[in-house]
Amino acid sequence: MSDQQLRKEAHDLDVTVWVGKHGIDSVIDETADQLADAKLVKVKFLRAARGGTTTDELAAELADAVNADLIETRGNTAVLH
Repeated sequence: MSDQQLRKEAHDLDVTVWVGKHGIDSVIDETADQLADAKLVKVKFLRAARGGTTTDELAAELADAVNADLIETRGNTAVLH
């Protein structure tokens, strides 16, 4: 499936993982579990999680940690596959 098709499919998904002040370390296991059950997972990065970094950097770091592909980031939300 192409990235464009995955982005289209992710459009109507609800956010199921929120990254807050405890950072991505606290959601790695949950994200991995959700990726095992679903093809796509939408992640929201709250202001407290971002600190001095960007959503793109955090999303890429989380994708690496759970061995997933980063499909897109839009605003403070990312889609992992």
